[in-house]
Amino acid sequence: MGGRGTVLVTGAAGFIGSHLVERLARDGHRVRAFIRYNGRDDRGCLEWLEPDVLAQVEVVRGDLKDPEAVRRAVRGCSRVFHLGALIAIPYSYENPLDVIQTNVEGTAHVLNACRDSDSLDRVVLTSTSEVYGTAQRVPIDESHPLVGQSPYAASKIGSDALGIAYHRSFGTPVTILRPFNTFGPRQSTRAIVPTILSQALVGSTLRLGSLAPRRDLTEVSDTVAGFVGIAECDEALGRVVNIGRGSDVSIGELVELTGQVLGRRLSVETDPQRLRPATSEVGRLLADASLARRLFGWEPRVSLEEGLRRVADHLRAHPTRRVGHYAT
Repeated sequence: MGGRGTVLVTGAAGFIGSHLVERLARDGHRVRAFIRYNGRDDRGCLEWLEPDVLAQVEVVRGDLKDPEAVRRAVRGCSRVFHLGALIAIPYSYENPLDVIQTNVEGTAHVLNACRDSDSLDRVVLTSTSEVYGTAQRVPIDESHPLVGQSPYAASKIGSDALGIAYHRSFGTPVTILRPFNTFGPRQSTRAIVPTILSQALVGSTLRLGSLAPRRDLTEVSDTVAGFVGIAECDEALGRVVNIGRGSDVSIGELVELTGQVLGRRLSVETDPQRLRPATSEVGRLLADASLARRLFGWEPRVSLEEGLRRVADHLRAHPTRRVGHYAT
């Protein structure tokens, strides 16, 4: 990675953030991990890192809603990967203002701190394919209309718009990575892949929401490779770039594939609590990642089947550990 100095990762205690911290530390970078303070004073998914890796990481605690805490975290950094967010869509229905304050105002605090930094050469913001809403055309490229079908999606649309505006208005070196649905070890069991697998490992009948939505699923190591690649790409400055496999699967098909991976037949009962409001459910997400391939040579390396095996192995090895919906 071309930048010198410390690399900051916000949301480092979260699922993707912890994997990115691990990759950067193993690649030899000085990593500062910004995590959300809590009364237990734990380090979230960073606890999964090997002690020799975690020993290389400077952990700082704070809240994205506190501009001074963010400014202190950014100080002296050459690059910032901003993954911190409240990411649970059901939570955004219950507490939309909290999600807006964290995801939009929190991003503004990161951008303000980066704008004032003399040492910074790149800011990578994390978007989500949820900003597209249900696909109006497939595959979905970066010019697809943005539709906020949940408060979470709307907050990320606002966050992305701020990033582009700061680049255009102030020359802040912002680029935006827009992953489609990421899955892998350490992910909260609130997410669909570990939800299916954690239930399937203990029984043959699963309780799920709608089986119709289709998702483009990318294993977390491939998503992390996208972050590393876009941070090196000058052509990506001021742009949004998708990453995704370019193939989708319905939740029902994912259940069948999980059964094949585990070697058992699975059935499904509908859980009303897992159903989104009808006008808020995103029906289909299918990525066009051709821009990522062209700009920085990104390609997915892990098949869906192999990714499912990795999650299953992780859940078998750690059956009692669970991770919440905070990535900050």
